[in-house]
Amino acid sequence: MRSMLTATLISVALGVSAPQSAAAQMTARGAKPKTVATTPTRPSVQAPADTANTMAQTERLALQSDLAWVGQYNGAITGEVSDRMVVAIKEFQKQRGGKQTGVLNPQERGALADTAKRRRENVGWKIVTDSVTGVRLGIPGKLVPQQSSDANGTKWSSPTGTIQVVLARRKEASPNMAKLAEREKKEPAGRTIDYTVVKPDFFVLSGLQGLKKFYVRGTFKGDEVRILTILYDQATENTVEPVVIAMSSAFNPFPSGVQLAGPAPRKTVEYGTGIVVSEDGAIVADRQVTDGCLAIVIAGFGNADRVAEDKDHDLALLRIYGARGLKPLDIAGSTAKSSVELTGIADPQNQAGSTAISSVKASVSPVGTASDLALSPAPGLGFSGAAARNNDGTFAGIALLKPLLVAGPANAAPAVQAVLVSADTLRDFLKTNGVIATGAATDARSAIVRVICVRK
Repeated sequence: MRSMLTATLISVALGVSAPQSAAAQMTARGAKPKTVATTPTRPSVQAPADTANTMAQTERLALQSDLAWVGQYNGAITGEVSDRMVVAIKEFQKQRGGKQTGVLNPQERGALADTAKRRRENVGWKIVTDSVTGVRLGIPGKLVPQQSSDANGTKWSSPTGTIQVVLARRKEASPNMAKLAEREKKEPAGRTIDYTVVKPDFFVLSGLQGLKKFYVRGTFKGDEVRILTILYDQATENTVEPVVIAMSSAFNPFPSGVQLAGPAPRKTVEYGTGIVVSEDGAIVADRQVTDGCLAIVIAGFGNADRVAEDKDHDLALLRIYGARGLKPLDIAGSTAKSSVELTGIADPQNQAGSTAISSVKASVSPVGTASDLALSPAPGLGFSGAAARNNDGTFAGIALLKPLLVAGPANAAPAVQAVLVSADTLRDFLKTNGVIATGAATDARSAIVRVICVRK
């Protein structure tokens, strides 16, 4: 009895009940212990939102953007994890017939990226800097190929006007977001508002304007107000609404410093190279170098008009009038070889103010689709529009410098800084625009001119 009491007291001191102590002693004497059912402990599973938060900011931005492009995500593309983002991931998995975990495996992430890329390519998505306002924004170039500008902004539209993008600016004394939002609700008259957000740094409205849906995003800095308006027929809703989300997130009304993605703003005065292709003054140049120019000057010949463009290949057709002594280049060339010689005129700052024509070597390699060719190393500023020739002297195409993307996604492929547009593409462009290229000059230097764009 004494030994039993002692065991009980010890058990209490250790936090064990007397019956437990007795059972222990009985077990020690050989008695069979009572079996107690237990539930196995499962390891904790990380929530989808927690998994997303372990990703880098740029990866979350890319993920949200891709989800928006496939029509699953309709929130702001900020990189911030939300329930809406997790639901969008599950919807994408459901659509593919997969398990709705809220976390994409590598195969699913690759499929999402590929689908989003195709959607962007289908609408001709690109980041541009508006030459009138300086605003940086995303434009679906294939949906709204027509562009017009005046002192108050720029308008892009589809050929039939079913889709319109209007970028406007105005001066306004002591603006504030609430006042701006109220004004946009009433102008033009007849707008029906179904969504309104007013934040300290921007406002958003959406609804119906006549038979069209509309989306408005605006802000101000000082007394300068900048408004982005997107109008589209309801029949185009499935195509346009993912683009609207992307445009809203890409809209940068007062750009400065490093941006998420896109080219740097074009210079006030920009220099490029042109190739004379006909005796009556037809010149081929870089479309982007000659975008938004108040005046285009061909050094030594005077002003030029831009009469045609090819947005898919960034080619521009310029024309000067009354010029004499032009020596158009023989462009009846062949396919580019593994290396080419580029002949152009470098930016004045790169040659101490000189206008000398020079040549550099570059290797050629495929990039993207089979029709795209990358040039490495990229030639210096001013060489965009340079003539490319194979080692045997045959014409290979025209070299174009590409605006550098800054602060792109961490997992993005290295940006191509220069591309070669093939001789065939160039000839097709000229033929489409009624230019008969009968050049006989085989020395590229005699057919090269400096192109100067003067912007506002």
